[in-house]
Amino acid sequence: MGQPVRRRDFITLLGGTAVAWPLAARAQQASSIPKVGLLYPGPSAMASLRGAHVLDGLRSEGFKEPDQVILVSRGTEGDPARSTAIVNELLASKVDVLVAVTPALVRAAKAAGGGIPIVANDLESDPVESGYVASLAKPGGNITGVFLDFPEFGTKWLELLMEAIPRLSNVIALWDPGTATIQTKAITVAAQMLNVKIEIMQVSAPAELHSVYEAAAARHPDGLVITSSPLLGGPLVKTNAELALRYRLPAISLFSEFSHNGGLMSYGPNINDTYREAGVMVGKILHGAKPADLPAERPTRFELVINLKTAKELNLTISNPLQLRADEVID
Repeated sequence: MGQPVRRRDFITLLGGTAVAWPLAARAQQASSIPKVGLLYPGPSAMASLRGAHVLDGLRSEGFKEPDQVILVSRGTEGDPARSTAIVNELLASKVDVLVAVTPALVRAAKAAGGGIPIVANDLESDPVESGYVASLAKPGGNITGVFLDFPEFGTKWLELLMEAIPRLSNVIALWDPGTATIQTKAITVAAQMLNVKIEIMQVSAPAELHSVYEAAAARHPDGLVITSSPLLGGPLVKTNAELALRYRLPAISLFSEFSHNGGLMSYGPNINDTYREAGVMVGKILHGAKPADLPAERPTRFELVINLKTAKELNLTISNPLQLRADEVID
């Protein structure tokens, strides 16, 4: 497999100049060093890797670990039932801000109460519809963060599949019912608009992945959409890519790792950059900004990655115009 070719960089909405932080005062009293808790839906080892990008965002706001900020990462190890326990563990350690990844952990952090500032990194929820914020511009409570505008995104996924598969008429979408229904609603509406038949298939646990892919392949769809979810991404994104290729399903995912591991296409924000954005927002809060007044952010540029080797194995020809629009082409 050749090296990816990068054609443009991800650009974020975040900006502004940080207010000077009294670093000397922080250094003089270790107990006053702010502590940030990271709630992650997968393995703790992966939480630490993602946390490095949160720290990168904090550094841009003037906070360097360990002298000026401490990051404490906790993962659910893929078990949503552990969400409340790890939230309580971090709260007991007296963190100043929580970074909550995925809807389940945002809900768990919110339910814990206490008014602690929460910065969400949630790519599956409408923050207004979910009751996290009053509006993107003026959240109004103790939650702000990075959220994905999924309705337009669902349409783009289907349009990209149609470009790769000109006779696309029958698509299956894999969906984790633990995430918001905004994804299934958006894809259903987009399919109707594009005159594509859509079937939603649920995946509720890692143990179901193999049987769901087998059942999907038995329906002989023209394409597969893998919606955003900790179950369908994160540490299991490689498994999804391998299964899509094994069952010869032309698929598109949110996560660039999907294409890097043999999936046909991915289209979505740079995931590491969303963690960095969250870190920048945490830095602003540590400088004194209130979540109620700190606008929620959305990524504005997205990365399209195409795996030409997989396209050839699936007997698909990716047009030159589509290749030229890609940020990375793997061949």
